[in-house]
Amino acid sequence: MNTSLKSNKIDLTQAAPRSPRVRLGGFVHLPRLIDKARAAATGKLGVYVYGAESLLDQQFFDLTGISPEAFLDKVSDGSGDWAILQWVQANTHRPMQAFQIQAWSQWLETLPGLSPEARAWFAAFSQALEPARPDVSTLFEYLDLDDFVRFGGQA
Repeated sequence: MNTSLKSNKIDLTQAAPRSPRVRLGGFVHLPRLIDKARAAATGKLGVYVYGAESLLDQQFFDLTGISPEAFLDKVSDGSGDWAILQWVQANTHRPMQAFQIQAWSQWLETLPGLSPEARAWFAAFSQALEPARPDVSTLFEYLDLDDFVRFGGQA
């Protein structure tokens, strides 16, 4: 099996990262975070942000106690998703049970925004969608829609 970084290159100037809903080891956002780290490692992040600049990334790093730099180093070694998950589980600041990961994931998946400013921005964004999209009410729904539209889809 080829585990070199070359086989794991992601170019987020050409395609969106995985949906934040996709789970790995029960963690929402982890596959998307891996995609963004792979793109950051090769300078192909495009309009996406990685690490402390991303509220979702920061939530994951706060939960696990892993630093964005350590995560980027691990992803940059060319590891596949499964190996990265095993590394995350071995390097969290405290062991987590499956129910804790599940609760955190459900909480994150249903947020309209992570800060008062983000919630206000999200409310303005939702009201401005044309045509109106009452189905877009969470941050994850927004990200899925934004990724789709960014690469040619129509809202």
